[in-house]
Amino acid sequence: MNIADEKRNVYLVGLMGAGKTTIAKVLARRLAYQFVDSDHEIEARTGVSLPTIFEIEGEQGFRKREAQVIADLASLSGRVVATGGGAVLRPENRERLRGSGLVIYLDVPLQTLCERTRHDKNRPLLQVSDPLLKLKELHEQRDPLYRSIADLVVSGSRISAQAVLQLLVKEMEKTWKR
Repeated sequence: MNIADEKRNVYLVGLMGAGKTTIAKVLARRLAYQFVDSDHEIEARTGVSLPTIFEIEGEQGFRKREAQVIADLASLSGRVVATGGGAVLRPENRERLRGSGLVIYLDVPLQTLCERTRHDKNRPLLQVSDPLLKLKELHEQRDPLYRSIADLVVSGSRISAQAVLQLLVKEMEKTWKR
């Protein structure tokens, strides 16, 4: 069975800097699916950057927009979606992700996440004096949520996108044959 035959969506979840967008792009190419980054979709719909949305509407306003994008994407098929790190915070998002596709959690050590995000000004939640502490807090809050909906948990620490891709394809074949 070809893993792309089902045309279910594939969602990548994990903290910011986990590599969701990078992995989702290569996975979409491999599956001949459409790639979507939910944060980029929000920016395209609003015409402004995420930091601007956070500044004007706060995190709650952003989360409301994010929930609408997740709902819209869950109604489609044949997509590989890189979700925002906080997409799992709302129960309805978790239900939609879980119910409309395969969920892959990219679990990356906090120090690696901090290294990957330290110069990125487009991550409003990390614009604090101690980004590593903030990542630790986010991990404590979100890790159980990621795990609760994940079909696959992949350690994405220091392996290449291609190595993660090969692992995902192998695991997806097993999962989709069930």
